[in-house]
Amino acid sequence: MERTLSIVKPDGVKRGVIGEVIKRLEESQINIVAMKMIYMTKNQAKGFYAVHKERPFFGSLTDFMSSGPAVVMVLEGEGVIARYRKLMGATNFEEAEEGTIRRDFATDIEKNVVHGSDAPETAEFEINYFFNSFEIVS
Repeated sequence: MERTLSIVKPDGVKRGVIGEVIKRLEESQINIVAMKMIYMTKNQAKGFYAVHKERPFFGSLTDFMSSGPAVVMVLEGEGVIARYRKLMGATNFEEAEEGTIRRDFATDIEKNVVHGSDAPETAEFEINYFFNSFEIVS
């Protein structure tokens, strides 16, 4: 079984699409094994996105991710990283396939509603950033 982290970003929470994201996960037979609402500080967002600290968008990304509550989830299933990334759609919502979360709900490349880990190593770091082992139910 593989695990990945999912985040419904502050724009998705503000616009009320948490339920739609969960519905699409369930319809895709992707299991949610942990979930909670958080409100990241700027420093927490910087820690989470540290891999991007040299990128020009780092400041605006961490400002955005600390601008309101977000919902973090641990997803589990066979090939769940690839399956969830397909369900999310391309980072640039304008390039995302029809019917994907980002195509249907994103408003710009940064405010693209959801985040998902891109590899097993990234997923491990990201899950551990927000959850301890007692919070994950398999």
